[in-house]
Amino acid sequence: MQNRHETDPIITRVARAGDVAAMLACDAYAQAHASRGDAIRAAVGQGHCLVAIRAGQVAGYALLHGDFFGYGFVSLVVVAPGQQRRGVGRRLLAAAESACHTAKLFTSTNQSNSAAQRLFASAGFVRSGQIDHLDENDPELVYVKFLR
Repeated sequence: MQNRHETDPIITRVARAGDVAAMLACDAYAQAHASRGDAIRAAVGQGHCLVAIRAGQVAGYALLHGDFFGYGFVSLVVVAPGQQRRGVGRRLLAAAESACHTAKLFTSTNQSNSAAQRLFASAGFVRSGQIDHLDENDPELVYVKFLR
């Protein structure tokens, strides 16, 4: 295994089919839920997935869609456990902003996910609203970033 240092550059690009196994390996939820793997493979096939590479290894990935009420939407950001709080999530969100062709980019997370809330705030997203009853007793918090 390669040494990974904070100074190693993070490269973001559109994910390819050959990235999927490494993406799923860094995602504990995907390892326990086959449906996540199916969703990732579909997103990669449609060109809706961005991957972050650091020191030649998949450090994380994000799913970007353009169908949230006519705006871009980041439906998922996953960062490998050893890469968390090292800039990978912010780089993936920046890549999603660059790839977004709309004036606003939305994302969301559960109220219980304080790490994602901090990530979104650090990337310049602001709270936009809340959706109740998706997950019982854990509202979905919606965030927006104004791009243009």
